[in-house]
Amino acid sequence: MLINEDSTAEELAPIALAVNDLLVIPVAMRSKNKRGVCVEKGEVIDYDYTGPILERAIEENRLIRTISLTGRYARIPVVVAPIRNKNGEAVAALGIVDVVGTVDLGAVFADFPRVLEQIRSHPRYPLKQKEE
Repeated sequence: MLINEDSTAEELAPIALAVNDLLVIPVAMRSKNKRGVCVEKGEVIDYDYTGPILERAIEENRLIRTISLTGRYARIPVVVAPIRNKNGEAVAALGIVDVVGTVDLGAVFADFPRVLEQIRSHPRYPLKQKEE
């Protein structure tokens, strides 16, 4: 199947479902001229879907990481990428909930150096080099 600016929701659904299966997070997809799909938990929940960030990614022909202020995923970090034709024009967009954007990485990794040092200093640490 070739994705183009007139691809229908039904044509885009298998791709959105595959991405949802791989990442296990909500996926939205639409073509430039037609509304698309929204997929959650392995099922298409909307065959007439659009969203402001999907539309913006197509219009601006660029990757967008943001928190949408409106729509189904309002106040949730999302990342949306344009799908381009061979001429580099955006003909569709695919978006996912940005799991990395929902995590406070500073909090997650605050103790990482201390934990790593504890592991490395343990006598049975497998990667500890033997002294000769």
